[in-house]
Amino acid sequence: MKTLGIRGSVAAAAAAGLLVLTSCGGGEEGPAEGDDAAQDGSLTQVSVGVIPIVDVAPIYLGAQEGIFEEHGLELDLTLAQGGAAIIPAVQSGDFDFGFSNITSLVIGQSQGLPLQLVAPGPQTTGNVGEDFSSLLVPEDSDAESIADLEGQSVAVNTLNNINDTVLKEGLTQAGGDAEAMNLVEVAFPDMGGQLESGNVDAIMAVEPFATLAKDAGAREIYSPYAEPIEDLMIAGYFASTDRIEEDPELVDSFVAAMKESQQYAEDNPEEAKEILPEYSEIDPEIIDSLNMPRFPQEINVESTERIIELSEQTGLIDEVIDVNDLVRDDS
Repeated sequence: MKTLGIRGSVAAAAAAGLLVLTSCGGGEEGPAEGDDAAQDGSLTQVSVGVIPIVDVAPIYLGAQEGIFEEHGLELDLTLAQGGAAIIPAVQSGDFDFGFSNITSLVIGQSQGLPLQLVAPGPQTTGNVGEDFSSLLVPEDSDAESIADLEGQSVAVNTLNNINDTVLKEGLTQAGGDAEAMNLVEVAFPDMGGQLESGNVDAIMAVEPFATLAKDAGAREIYSPYAEPIEDLMIAGYFASTDRIEEDPELVDSFVAAMKESQQYAEDNPEEAKEILPEYSEIDPEIIDSLNMPRFPQEINVESTERIIELSEQTGLIDEVIDVNDLVRDDS
């Protein structure tokens, strides 16, 4: 097993102990590209912007297991707070690839940003009550379902992203008025405290923050990734169209390694949990309790199309975009 090297700058840890910025990689950088580089032993460094959540465990696991080296790549992974920082960094060329939720990519594409989804990220487990995202209320709340949150305040980590989309669709399916839900932007590490203090009526938290909130007494009333959209793919890895056009072999190598890493994480869920301390400071005592996502090998086009439709219906984009413009054709 390849040992993951850690390098780069480290910013202050968040309240739940997640690192804000760090890098990791291994091997030696070489001038050759992609799988061709693997044949002569040299490695091409690729920079990837990711987020310090369980969703990106496969890319770290793939680096540790030497999957990317087998494809001639040395990963330089940089953790950021979210896609709002990653998308412009990919556009500017600071990152070769980035990780982002699907809604943010849909919005970017609709605004003419030159980017495409190239590899899949996490997908819902489809198991209500056992997914990696939860809609939570205080233990003594009168709310029993998402329908009870019409007119209530709900914390999401970032406005105008996939969490808005699934919550509004969930409330609509429950017969409520999606526009009557008051979404409030609160960073994941702060959500538990805001819920306990009564500043919000509910929170939509992903792991590990969902488990932390539950351990503190919060109660789940809805599984926002598992329920409103079948087989929802929440996020994925993307590149600028310039990168895709200028260096298709490099992109092919990254995609192939990413798919293998996703499959490895899917087949070895305990190892996916064990890699979390490599890029986060999640309390080891709760790692075993976390609900991990599924890690598919292929981009879920149907799920992505549904996100596009809902983004238009809720006003996040002006008109429906063609999913084929957003998703790279790797056939």
